[in-house]
Amino acid sequence: MSFQFLLLENIGATRIITINRPDQMNALNKATIEELHTAFAEAEDEDNVRAIVLTGAGEKAFVAGADIKEFASFSVEQGQELSLLGHEQLFNFVERLNTPVIAAMNGYAFGGGLELAMSCHMRVASSNAVMGLPEVSLGVIPGYGGTQRLPRLVGRGKATELIVTAGRLSAADALQWGLVNHVVELEALMQFTTDLAGKIEKLSPSAISSALRAVQAGFDSESVGLKAEAEEFGKCFGTEDFKEGTTAFMEKRKPTFTGK
Repeated sequence: MSFQFLLLENIGATRIITINRPDQMNALNKATIEELHTAFAEAEDEDNVRAIVLTGAGEKAFVAGADIKEFASFSVEQGQELSLLGHEQLFNFVERLNTPVIAAMNGYAFGGGLELAMSCHMRVASSNAVMGLPEVSLGVIPGYGGTQRLPRLVGRGKATELIVTAGRLSAADALQWGLVNHVVELEALMQFTTDLAGKIEKLSPSAISSALRAVQAGFDSESVGLKAEAEEFGKCFGTEDFKEGTTAFMEKRKPTFTGK
């Protein structure tokens, strides 16, 4: 299948999926999420694919977030549906694949971009990568699993701080926090990541799939938390703060929040 926003390449038994919207910093819009679902499903079904590497086009961004213009005018109900559909189509879908997925994080990974990376089974970051969940600066919360997966990876206290301050992490700090597995120079990122995938290629696919399912089984109770996240995410769409935050973002100005 041909894609509008993705590039696909095979290196050995590794499928490389590149999000190709460099002019938009590889931001996730609805069409890109749908294409990613299809690309991951196809890779999962191919016996000759034993590992998947996900990255972004260019040197500036892995994925700089969601495409805010698409949902700035959504209602509460539409906001909840946006979150739940995203879990089903992409974020939970990737996390539950039987084929290992490695995120090669080449630059900015904000909002939905960091949430996508956290859905992957492993993460390798370039030394220039910067990560964060800036949603509260828009009057909303992370809606694609950020409130659930970040605490699991770095602990509740650090996750809460990063979320409620809309903070940013350097690649070095992300490594120290346990958010990423490795940090390498940008020019070495894809070679390092495909080498890591190459180690997986040589091992038992059935045993690796069993291992992934066993690891995931320990976190299946998160479905309750993800549902709560979607509900709270949707509620934000009914606030004045959300309207102010998204409008300010698109107008390239600082928002003035009232708490209403």
